[in-house]
Amino acid sequence: MAGPSSICISQITESDIPGAITAIQQAFADDPYNLWLYKDRSKLDLTRNSISLGIRCRWGMRNALFYVAKDSSAEEKDKVLGVAMWMPPKPTGTKESWDEWLEGWKLWAKQVGMNLWYGRGGLNVKRYWIWKQKQAEAQSEIWTDPHGYYFLNIMVVLPGEQGKGIGKALAREVTKRADEEGKRCYLESSRDVPNMKIYETMGFHFVKQMDCDDDGDICRLYCMVREPQGERQGERQGEPREGTRA
Repeated sequence: MAGPSSICISQITESDIPGAITAIQQAFADDPYNLWLYKDRSKLDLTRNSISLGIRCRWGMRNALFYVAKDSSAEEKDKVLGVAMWMPPKPTGTKESWDEWLEGWKLWAKQVGMNLWYGRGGLNVKRYWIWKQKQAEAQSEIWTDPHGYYFLNIMVVLPGEQGKGIGKALAREVTKRADEEGKRCYLESSRDVPNMKIYETMGFHFVKQMDCDDDGDICRLYCMVREPQGERQGERQGEPREGTRA
């Protein structure tokens, strides 16, 4: 599907992974969450980080809705300009399948192997678990729709390519599907300005501030939800918002 101008969105392939890793690393270089999680920048190991992202990307190819943006008119037609990875909705009460269990186990095993070989690469493990706990608490509170949520887990655009509508084109791949299915979407932004305004143009609205507090050093994340739009939205009006994420 084509985005603005000559921007094209496609599902990620193995050959796209190096470009996706570059885009993620460049976009998150000065990200507040990244700076908080990797507090001691002298210990940051980009090689280890690249391998970790590669493991995550390959897992996402099999288990998520994973897209890349490219410019068909550019000299480097295969250059990855942006990346979006969405986790599909999981209705309340849905049990984990054997395939899901196996994929989760393989991801864990590869990450453990990487940590044994490369170490933590500057990752503040304490802060990682603070974030995971706060994220679980926030999602438990916010994810009240029993139909589940499309979760925008990663959304980045190369710094030099921002402002061209690439992010909106990437988001539209899934928000259109969510509208057709009458399902909500969810994300966590590490910046209030300008990210929240950008996401608002995609239909998201702010619902909760998530404070990850490590002895007074706080990383703030902004939880946003998008209601389904279009014909299916009317069908859902009046439905009770109850239940929790499985």
